[in-house]
Amino acid sequence: MGCDGRVSGLLRRNLQPTLTYWSVFFSFGLCIAFLGPTLLDLRCQTHSSLPQISWVFFSQQLCLLLGSALGGVFKRTLAQSLWALFTSSLAISLVFAIIPFCRDVKVLASVMALAGLAMGCIDTVANMQLVRVYQKDSAIFLQVLHFFVGFGALLSPLIADPFLSEANCLPANGTANATSGSHLFHASRVLGQHHTEAWRWSNHSLSRLPAQDRAGTRVSYAFWIMALINLPVPMAVLFLLSKERLLACCPQRRPLLLSADELALETQPPEKEDTSSLPPKFQPHPGHEDLFGCWQRKNFKGAPYSFFAIHITAALVLFMTDGMTGEYSAFVYSYAVEKPLSVGHKVAGYLPSLFWGFITLGRLISIPISSKVKPATMVFVNVVGVVVTFLVLLVFSYNVVFLFVGTASLGLFLSSTFPSMLAYTEDILQYKGCATTVLVTGAGIGEMVLQMLVGSIFQAQGSYSFLVCGVIFGCLAFTFYVLLLFFHRMHSGLSSVPTQDKALGMESPECYQR
Repeated sequence: MGCDGRVSGLLRRNLQPTLTYWSVFFSFGLCIAFLGPTLLDLRCQTHSSLPQISWVFFSQQLCLLLGSALGGVFKRTLAQSLWALFTSSLAISLVFAIIPFCRDVKVLASVMALAGLAMGCIDTVANMQLVRVYQKDSAIFLQVLHFFVGFGALLSPLIADPFLSEANCLPANGTANATSGSHLFHASRVLGQHHTEAWRWSNHSLSRLPAQDRAGTRVSYAFWIMALINLPVPMAVLFLLSKERLLACCPQRRPLLLSADELALETQPPEKEDTSSLPPKFQPHPGHEDLFGCWQRKNFKGAPYSFFAIHITAALVLFMTDGMTGEYSAFVYSYAVEKPLSVGHKVAGYLPSLFWGFITLGRLISIPISSKVKPATMVFVNVVGVVVTFLVLLVFSYNVVFLFVGTASLGLFLSSTFPSMLAYTEDILQYKGCATTVLVTGAGIGEMVLQMLVGSIFQAQGSYSFLVCGVIFGCLAFTFYVLLLFFHRMHSGLSSVPTQDKALGMESPECYQR
């Protein structure tokens, strides 16, 4: 009861900063999911092929990783952190406003690189500030923080859906009919040996279309709406800066007095600081540093090879699962509107929202489930569920209902894979390795690489390859997970102190949710 009262007192005292940090993660989610449903319109707007537009995803994900590292620079003081959040959230609104004017894919990739830097900075700074405020009580607040990612990712496709183009990019003539009503990016594959000529003709034809007929004109309103919806977020950060007297025009504020109840709670004898209650990403262990500094630690000398094998295989599992999350969200809309399904553009626009909605739901329901189920078991169920779902989608590839059901199923299975894998791997290594750093890096690289790979294969082999890639990636994830179990057993035999009880993940597993 005293713990609940202390947490409630902390929340009352830090309500505005907490709401502000939650809101900036809404910006993060808003920016992470809009590319999927707007992909075809952006391709028509930039006159680009699918492999070319895939570089937009790559630039965003690469700069997200760079932004995460850059965000650590601003963690030293509250003023630096808040100004970084203000700049990043404002940059996201500017990105949404500028996207409709990007008529070249290179310009669009550059703009999305800026968005990636802002998202990475938000990811690092907001997490660190919440942990700094609530410390060992931060788990529940971090859960809500990452819930806002899913909420923003759910909302952005819904905003874009009414403005998606139902018409072809190509003018209605004989050559366009040869593509059987498919979109511009599909023309080069259908025409085969006339790829170069068809591509030049398509660009020339598009340039002669009147402005109101060009794809991307109506979707511009969706981006401007998202820019306006996001605009209160930097204003909230600016207001917090003002309240904390961190603006140049405001003098340094004096500390506020506590109420009698809060003072009583604050002056209670503090419990021994238990850093194990913090998420692994924020545990103050010397092993949890940057990627290069982590592996330079001298005490790794003499470690068994199973120690390094666990890091690598766990990272490869998340390379596949997080990569599947990125590529499915990015290309499920393009797959749905292509043959054989030929789903209407507006109906297909709900698929990314459905996917992210069930990811958000899965993150919520996995909290009570993880208190009763081992992390290893959860990862096994998730990976097998992903493989089975993709196989069902492949068998019933002509059924639209199965596509929607399968999209929801994938969202549920992929939602808790990262936190469960992180908890499982950290427990195996007794928090002595670089698991957090390596796993986060592997997951981020997977999102970059698999989106690029699927975009190229989709262009060359057709829409059916989208599901085939999913099955292959799922089977690879399962294979790497089996290898992880093998190295776990081997590592346990080499360890001098058995850690079987800890490996069950029964200690505050909700703290490990991403």
